[in-house]
Amino acid sequence: MSAVETTPVSPDNPLLEPSALPYGLPPFAAITLEHCREAMLAGMAEQRAEVAAVVGSAEPPTFENTVVALERSGRLLRRAGAVFHNLASSTSSARLREIERELAPLEAAHSDALRLDPALFARIQAVHATRHEAGLDAEALRLVERYHLDFVLSGAGLDDAGRARLSELNQELSELSTTFGQNLQVATEAAAVQVTDAAELDGLSDEEVAAAARAAADRGVEGYLLPLSLPTGQPALAKLRNRDLRRRVFEASVARASDGAYDNRPVALRIARLRAERARLLGFATHADLVLADQTAGSTEAVDAMLASMVGPSRDNARAEAAALSEAAARDGVAELAAWDWAFYSERVRAERYAIDTAALRPWFELDRVLVDGVFRAAELLYGYRFTPRPELAGYHPDVRVWEVTDADGHAVGLYLGDYFAREGKRGGAWMSSFVTQSRLLGTRPVVVNNLNITRAADGQPTLLTLDEVNTLFHEFGHTLHGLSSAVTYPRFAGTSVPRDFVEFPSQVNEMWALWPEVLAHYARHVDTDEPLPASVVEAIDAARLWGEGFSTLEYLAATLLDQAWHRITPETEIGDPVEFERAALVAAGVADDLVPPRYRTTYFQHVFAGGYAAGYYSYIWSEVLDADTVEWFRENGGLRRENGEVFRSRLLAVGGSVDPLEAFRAVRGRDADPTPLLRRRGLLAPHPAGMDRGEGKDPS
Repeated sequence: MSAVETTPVSPDNPLLEPSALPYGLPPFAAITLEHCREAMLAGMAEQRAEVAAVVGSAEPPTFENTVVALERSGRLLRRAGAVFHNLASSTSSARLREIERELAPLEAAHSDALRLDPALFARIQAVHATRHEAGLDAEALRLVERYHLDFVLSGAGLDDAGRARLSELNQELSELSTTFGQNLQVATEAAAVQVTDAAELDGLSDEEVAAAARAAADRGVEGYLLPLSLPTGQPALAKLRNRDLRRRVFEASVARASDGAYDNRPVALRIARLRAERARLLGFATHADLVLADQTAGSTEAVDAMLASMVGPSRDNARAEAAALSEAAARDGVAELAAWDWAFYSERVRAERYAIDTAALRPWFELDRVLVDGVFRAAELLYGYRFTPRPELAGYHPDVRVWEVTDADGHAVGLYLGDYFAREGKRGGAWMSSFVTQSRLLGTRPVVVNNLNITRAADGQPTLLTLDEVNTLFHEFGHTLHGLSSAVTYPRFAGTSVPRDFVEFPSQVNEMWALWPEVLAHYARHVDTDEPLPASVVEAIDAARLWGEGFSTLEYLAATLLDQAWHRITPETEIGDPVEFERAALVAAGVADDLVPPRYRTTYFQHVFAGGYAAGYYSYIWSEVLDADTVEWFRENGGLRRENGEVFRSRLLAVGGSVDPLEAFRAVRGRDADPTPLLRRRGLLAPHPAGMDRGEGKDPS
């Protein structure tokens, strides 16, 4: 390791030492963006010095003095980075984006300095070569093997010229990914649709109209504002009766970040090209092959086989749905169904066929009731976890609330933070992340946060959720349970530190409890009357569960196959206009449909161009194979029982990445996964006997 320059950090920087607050919760009120910048620069220098000491040791390489030493290194950087990167997603500002652009290439260079150091890799290779004779326990043995694979896939075995070029690629890619994400955030905010005449908002509830007025006031514009969510489909499209306004909202959504100062087309193209070159440098045919080398799917061929098996049936289902929608639209004088009509008439057909209006369900889904009496209650019944509000503990924004989590015996587990409302400066979508991860080695317990983008109700009004938002809350809390349940020694394996195509599995399983009768009856009560959701409505939801699966599966597959297309290119692939590349890719995959656009188009596909899902967006449906089979396991064993929760917690959630993920699955299920429940759930097989799959429709983030 080359010489390390020390970077001074002011002694009053609150990130300099571990927080004295419970569970190491960052002291957000005292932390500034400049503190974050300073601490991250100092943290990189500190870790470089720590690793230099490992490399410079005169002692022969051992598990303790090399691998464990690496696990202990970088605590300042980890602490500061967790705060800064969470703030970048949740409370972005011009200054924060400036710091982010400055730090992104430095973080990439720092990672490369560690992963591409020949002397460090030599020590890891030495430990790896003698790992079976070193008397290591199973978790330690896996840690050695994971470190070795991490370094190999990062290019540690390249020659000097190869390492130099790889560093250049990584730095440029980190800058471009930051640019893509920042472009998208600014472009999405700018694309919010302004409405001056309230009559155009016909179909929205009074609460939604008030929220639109508040959004306009917050931005300093007249009238009403309909902000955009991250996917192509926008919630308002299912409700707005004004067809021209539906068109405006849809067109604003699909055109985001596709021209002007925040045009992501050249950014996406450059990212894809650089990833292709990096994959070739590392010995792989494509970036997708590189990614699949370290996922449970194992190969691009396995992914292709699964996706191909679903394209035809989902396309047929979507066409059948389109025919029904066209009939409904024709009654309104709409001669030709358009993409912006789909959600509106889908809701109408659902109401006609199944006597259910999903928009009318919102009064039964008040946010705090869903959270406390639904999400938290299910976690207590299954895992014994209890959630106690800690209002004296401050989050990073006034919207954030904090709960202390204890187990059934009253023992400390960690902290849970909830940040549920959309606002300017917050990226779209929903996610879970960590401020502190669990580790016996470091003596830390988890501090995790969920972010959603729910529209805040007008002052004095309760926040009511859609059924999709209820499912999203349960889904993201499944990630939280993965983080809270972690019981590993080494931070490398904590919580959600598992392969990308496995990480969605526990969160998708947790969705099943949203409509589980015992849970639903407890939280789904009318906000004004406290009346429970009528049994007839629950039965209608169950009956309607397959309606719309053709659309949702096809739009998901289109995005997944678009992701694969971008990451199957080689350095020699000729690409002109990225929009034309996208169109051709969808046609070639058999998923091009003007009525069913991809869930994400190239210019706003944040998951793959500014997130961790490059060549991995397939993971939602790959994980769903495991999820659907696990749901049947729960049902076969009595459902919402502490005994079942303990098996799932101890054998799968708690072990994180410390065991092979598919071994963890087999430890619960007793066998490999059966894809049949997933095909049945998606309407791609004949229906299962009534009641087996209630409430398990999926809506990937």
